[in-house]
Amino acid sequence: MELLSGFLSSLRGSSREKAQTRVMDERALEVYDIIRNIRDPEKPNTLEDLDVVSESCVSVQELDEECYLVVIRFTPTVPHCSLATLIGLCLRVKLQRCLSFKHKLEIYISEGTHSTEEDINKQINDKERVSAAMENPNLREIVEQCVTEPD
Repeated sequence: MELLSGFLSSLRGSSREKAQTRVMDERALEVYDIIRNIRDPEKPNTLEDLDVVSESCVSVQELDEECYLVVIRFTPTVPHCSLATLIGLCLRVKLQRCLSFKHKLEIYISEGTHSTEEDINKQINDKERVSAAMENPNLREIVEQCVTEPD
């Protein structure tokens, strides 16, 4: 009887893990759907068009029953992209506005794809720097243009 109980318990755990994985995949797809249409600050293309973001660059993990960790790893178009910080800021602003679930957000440049990735990663994950950047009216206007959906 104990053996059967253990077997049934492992089956329930397995189906719970599958359900949890499905929820994480759905959350990741929701995140991607939000960021894919952000426009590049210099070009008329979206970040998806330029392969700056893709479905595989988004991961979601459950922190607790009500909160998720969302991690974005984006790839600038060139290793010396001067607008990588601005792209990270656009990702953060759009997700803070649009995500339907409670989350903690971490945004990084994909490892090895930018010459100053460490510095940029620190900037785009520092709440005070992000807040200060969004107080700059010129920068705020550029971010708005990038994150606003076209009509």
